[in-house]
Amino acid sequence: MTKFSANTYSEAAVASERAAIWDVLTDPELLPELTPLLQKIETDGEIWRWYLTSISALGVSIRPAFTERMTFADEHRIEYTHAPPAGATERSGAEGWYELSDIDGGTLLVISLTLCIDVPLPRAAGPAVRRIMTTTMERTGERFSKNLLAHLGVSGTPFAASH
Repeated sequence: MTKFSANTYSEAAVASERAAIWDVLTDPELLPELTPLLQKIETDGEIWRWYLTSISALGVSIRPAFTERMTFADEHRIEYTHAPPAGATERSGAEGWYELSDIDGGTLLVISLTLCIDVPLPRAAGPAVRRIMTTTMERTGERFSKNLLAHLGVSGTPFAASH
């Protein structure tokens, strides 16, 4: 197995109150409805287990599932770190945060995400794997952004992503 990772960073000014966005980002039943590739989330307090749909690329098919320790701070910041159960080996995981700040006319939402996966591919496949991961993360983020705005009932430009 070889470990590959990809990062994304995005931000958007959303014409909605911070509390409404916070409610969405902390709802493990709603997030899969708004997030492509996310099948479901199971929770046990601050431990959330994320299940993604099957992803196929370069002749490999994976169905990522990973456990995250979620930290929620004053409706302003959500941090998540990979926290597999004791004795368990998870071949995928995420690290990152969401930050919500009040701005004139709404909320500035900033998202930072690093996704890691172990797949049975040679290290030389790294550039292709990272390109696929980055493209998939960008498309998922764009669709999540559109779905979030629609759910909140606001218009706007989807998040501006950079890496």
